[in-house]
Amino acid sequence: MRWREGGGSGNIEDRRGMGGVAGVGIGGIILAIIGYAVFGIDPSQTMSILGGVSGEQEAGKMGPPTDEEGQFVSQILGSSEEVWASEFQQSGMQYEPTTTVLYTQGTMTGCGIGQAAMGPFYCPQDKKIYIDLSFFRQLESEFAAPGEFARAYVIAHEVGHHVQNLLGVHDRVASLGGPESGEGSNAVRVELQADCYAGVWAKRSNDARRWIEGGDVEAGLRAASAVGDDTIQQRTQGQVVPDGFTHGSAEQRMRWFTIGYESGNAEACDTFSASRL
Repeated sequence: MRWREGGGSGNIEDRRGMGGVAGVGIGGIILAIIGYAVFGIDPSQTMSILGGVSGEQEAGKMGPPTDEEGQFVSQILGSSEEVWASEFQQSGMQYEPTTTVLYTQGTMTGCGIGQAAMGPFYCPQDKKIYIDLSFFRQLESEFAAPGEFARAYVIAHEVGHHVQNLLGVHDRVASLGGPESGEGSNAVRVELQADCYAGVWAKRSNDARRWIEGGDVEAGLRAASAVGDDTIQQRTQGQVVPDGFTHGSAEQRMRWFTIGYESGNAEACDTFSASRL
């Protein structure tokens, strides 16, 4: 992936090395791991519970980072801003870029306390993405999904949640009610739509920057498969429980990323009207 050839984003708040969050002990970390990896609980729910036990988080440094990992995030965000600004403009709207917070171990968020054990996540309340970059190494070592494009897919998926937030998807889903998990639940449809938006970004950004190389898309699909509910459940529980799905199966996540990538059209990502997920 030729990611060094484009323009990066300055919408990054770097809190790395600031000592994490006080007030959350090993019990909180264990709770986060169980909630996310085993039961598929939305990280924001766990964080909102834990949020009352910590003080304020010092603001980090704003702007493009100078280290390679930080620069990579900046480049992916920069391209996402280009893609979604154009998409929103075509619909007569203005895109509001998200801020991505880089942190170590733990940090305060608008949704409560964020922990590295939860993986990357988007907080609708403050419209920020939170990433402990150690997850990228975990993606390779534990999820068997190496490659720069696999990392780019993760970032683009979280940006997809920001796009949903700007379009009011989260509010509409909250008003619908219904089961919070299961193969056809709205929670799964939200996640699959974010996967599809990641595919749209990949197609549109490559049209503009020509940075995708052979094997890159396959790396993204491996990452989508690795974080499928069935894949994670099989690894952590030894069995697959579809009623516990919150993000979609490996096949579904790969399928919707591919729909977005092949179409390059955000309108193709209407997972809420789709009869087949």
